[in-house]
Amino acid sequence: MKAVERQPRWQHWDFWARWGIPVVTAALMGCSNQPQSPVAPQPAAASNSSAFPVAADAHKRAQIRLELAASYFQAGRLDVALEEVGQALSANPNYADAYALLGLIFMQQQDWSKADVAMKKALEFHPDDGNQIHNYGWLLCQQKKFDSAQQWFDKALQQPRYQERSKTLLAKGICYQQAGQLDAAYQSMFQSYEMDAGNPVTAYNLAQVLWQKGEPQKAQFYLRRANTNNNQVSADSLWLGIKIDRALHDDIGVRLGAEQLQRRFPQSRQWLAYERGAFNE
Repeated sequence: MKAVERQPRWQHWDFWARWGIPVVTAALMGCSNQPQSPVAPQPAAASNSSAFPVAADAHKRAQIRLELAASYFQAGRLDVALEEVGQALSANPNYADAYALLGLIFMQQQDWSKADVAMKKALEFHPDDGNQIHNYGWLLCQQKKFDSAQQWFDKALQQPRYQERSKTLLAKGICYQQAGQLDAAYQSMFQSYEMDAGNPVTAYNLAQVLWQKGEPQKAQFYLRRANTNNNQVSADSLWLGIKIDRALHDDIGVRLGAEQLQRRFPQSRQWLAYERGAFNE
């Protein structure tokens, strides 16, 4: 996004959670009216009749608050993140990035109406921001408004300065998958994979769609690439690998996957399903 100097990580919205597997402020949050922290006096050279130093100071305070909000958001502390966004918007009511994060917080809370209002407010300030457009498309997808979501994803892809096309293509694919359109899901995810072959999230979702399409051999190829990085392996990816290897009569692969699943995720529902032999749940 454009308004902050150092781009916060949350701009690339977190439909990545699937791997474990993106208004008037006072009307939304009471915290927007809380007192601001004291601000240190400005040097005499900066203290003049111009409004610019005051505006610059307000933006700086808003930016600091938003960076704090982003950190809390990443840590799952949505209540505190909401308060910090309120402080950011109190300091700078026209802060598009704050509205964007506000929308993501509400989306995480599944408060769709408030998320919609906040994201539309962000888009008012930056209507051509591909990340903002993408996030709104993902919001619609979460509400199962699949056709409308695809239109917004396509709009994001059409933005000439947008650099996250692989992310949006993957989101398109996930939305097609949720809508039961597996062929379209595969095509979109494969395009994403071609752009970013090292992304384990893309590889996992591509393998999952191929598994659903009844193509376990191809699914195994992509999933093994996803599971190569031990830091990115999840209970979902290991469980999918076990089911694929079992379908292909790869007993060694099943055993190795089960050992890793038990060692790394012994309390997971996937391991419990394996113990029951519930491979078709």
